[in-house]
Amino acid sequence: MNISKDISSEIVESMKKKEDFKLSTLRLLKSALKNAEIDAKRELTEEEELSIIEKQAKQRREAAGQYKSAGRNDLAEKEEKELEIMEKYLPEKMSLEEVKKIVLKLKEETGATGEADFGKLMGKAMLELKGKADGGIVGSVVKEVLSDK
Repeated sequence: MNISKDISSEIVESMKKKEDFKLSTLRLLKSALKNAEIDAKRELTEEEELSIIEKQAKQRREAAGQYKSAGRNDLAEKEEKELEIMEKYLPEKMSLEEVKKIVLKLKEETGATGEADFGKLMGKAMLELKGKADGGIVGSVVKEVLSDK
């Protein structure tokens, strides 16, 4: 599955259906992917494409939060709609329970015992869960697991 090709075909479909908002969001994604490809001077791997889409989605999440706190619900809603379109191309995120299971397994493997081992366990967890779980959630689970004795 090539994400860029999927986005391109969905751009054509959106043009035919005259879905202007979806079209502009997809073009933003396509542009971000193309810019990264130009920077890399080669075709991107699927993992790299997912990373770029995740970065774009994270920007939308953060912007929506900032707009909400500033009382600009109209702009927050726009960012959330863009985020919804982008998330279609991202793998489904793991549940909190699944993340906790993996972190507990990694805690056993690494022998992490206390908060001094946070960096070691967090690093291993992020390698294992990259793209599958939000870093903030992983961090809170790692803290929780390390505080449980």
